[in-house]
Amino acid sequence: MAETKAELSTDTSNLHISNSSGNVSSQSNNPLSRKLNKILETRLDNDKEMLEALKSLSVFFMENSLRTRRNLRGDIERRSLSINEEFVRIFKDVKEELESVHEDVQAMSNCCEEMTNRLKAAKEQTQDLIVKTNKLQGENHRLEVRSQVAQAFLSKFQLSAAEMGTLRSARDGPITEDFFRALNRVKNIHEDVKVLLRTNQQTAGLEIMEQMAVLQETAYEQLYRWAQNECRGLTQETCDISAVLSQAMEALQGRPVLYKYTLDEFGTARRSSVVRGFIDALTRGGPGGTPRPIEMHSHDPMRYVGDMLAWLHQATASEKEHLEALLKQVTIQGVDENMQEVVGHITEGVCRPLKVRIEQVIVAEPGAVLLYKLSNLLKFYHHTISGIIGTSVSSLLMTMDEMHMLSKKMFFNSLSLHASRLMDKVELPPPDLGPTASLTQTLSLLREVLASHDSSVLPLDTRQADFAQVLSCILDPLLQLCTVSASNLGTADMATYMVNSLYIMKTTLALFEFTDKRLEMLEFQGPLANLPGMDNTSLKTAMVQFDRYLASPDTLLMPQLNFLLSAAIKDQIFKQSTELVCRAYGEMYKAVTNPVNGYKEPESVLHRSPQQEGGHTLVNIQHGELQHYLCLPYM
Repeated sequence: MAETKAELSTDTSNLHISNSSGNVSSQSNNPLSRKLNKILETRLDNDKEMLEALKSLSVFFMENSLRTRRNLRGDIERRSLSINEEFVRIFKDVKEELESVHEDVQAMSNCCEEMTNRLKAAKEQTQDLIVKTNKLQGENHRLEVRSQVAQAFLSKFQLSAAEMGTLRSARDGPITEDFFRALNRVKNIHEDVKVLLRTNQQTAGLEIMEQMAVLQETAYEQLYRWAQNECRGLTQETCDISAVLSQAMEALQGRPVLYKYTLDEFGTARRSSVVRGFIDALTRGGPGGTPRPIEMHSHDPMRYVGDMLAWLHQATASEKEHLEALLKQVTIQGVDENMQEVVGHITEGVCRPLKVRIEQVIVAEPGAVLLYKLSNLLKFYHHTISGIIGTSVSSLLMTMDEMHMLSKKMFFNSLSLHASRLMDKVELPPPDLGPTASLTQTLSLLREVLASHDSSVLPLDTRQADFAQVLSCILDPLLQLCTVSASNLGTADMATYMVNSLYIMKTTLALFEFTDKRLEMLEFQGPLANLPGMDNTSLKTAMVQFDRYLASPDTLLMPQLNFLLSAAIKDQIFKQSTELVCRAYGEMYKAVTNPVNGYKEPESVLHRSPQQEGGHTLVNIQHGELQHYLCLPYM
């Protein structure tokens, strides 16, 4: 191809050269020239058809020679003919395949037409059957809906086979969680069926309600018998309340009578257990002998009674816990009152043995102090156990209160007997005018009683009320005893003895609480105005003499002062003695004007105040002598 173009270019160049001398117009009119120019001007890069033709030509035009160029047209025509023959051959095969497909399609069309005809014939023959089938299908759908409604109704208002089997098996077997679920199911159905009574299904509702009522009563009866048998077995010291039994009590609250009977059965079983445990604690002791039997300490009243009350306190608390575990799921109103009643019934059995033993201790007259301690001990445990049992009437609390009142009565009887014995044989005051032996012994008894009272753990108001009664029972006879004992003494000795007796009473009471009122009463038992030599008349007489002294103080000057060589020392002595006289007068003035000392119109006794008296010039005199002169030992 390249060679052809080269040859064409060469020929063109030669032609151009040979005709270069010709006329320009002749060149432009030459067709060959125009063609050559057109060929030369053609841009093969943009002519895609030409490029494709040249590519096809390059396949068989292998040699660029004169012969091949001359035969080029024939070669092209032959090649085109060959290609057309190949196309005809291939198209023939396609035609044969299309004819085969056409035959198959025609056969299928015939078959479909035949089937359509047969279906039309079959449809005409089965038209009635189709109608019946559609009708049956609609009826079947309605029946299925009714079946679903009936199934929902039965599941809502009837027990399942498993639930019925659970209720029936409970007659001979134990109660399980499944039983309570079935019982709740019966209760729910019995409540839900009331809806049917408000519709047109009243007959069905009444039948279902009657059926559920029968099942419910049967189930409650079975549950009650099982719970009753379980409670009868709770007679051991350690009581284990199962969760199923607690749940049974919750279920039985729907039947108050059965619930009450079951609680009574539980209380009876636990009562026998507590009584047996109390007797064993008294006579046998704990397991293996530890702790020792309480009866071994019967010689020690406080420990004996304290051990019994402590055991009952622990037993009462334990029984309260057992009952709480039994009724922890019960929600009916008044469950607290039921618990208090049952605990009171459980502890009622120990009242008789407890009362007999405490009475033996009390009537043995162990002494006033022990009786008082026993009274406080009983009062304390009564208060403590009442916090467990409650405020309801309980035989145990009544027994403890009865024993408390008995011990308290015996205690005050003992104090009264002691006071009567003191008055039967009055002891004379000793020579030193101090307290008598009987007074000292009685105050020692009072000190022991008050010490035990202070160590008591009773409530404050109860202790204060008992305290006033104790002081009244002891102090009043003591004051009377002191008055009778000092009746034969002189005025000064009587005053001294009474002051000493009152002082020791005061020091005894001052160590304890709730004694303020009695201390004030003791203060008023010996006011200064009632003492011999300190009454209004005596003081007025002394003040007259004191005024005379103030008018002429030189009469009391000590002669020894004149022998002192130092004037400074003499002035110092005079100054100090003057201060002592002023101080003594001030103390006396304070005592006379104090209302506690019982002076009426103190201004008429002492005319001058200490400030006025301090302005006078007093002589040098010993303070002891002045006190004796002014009768000031009781200030």
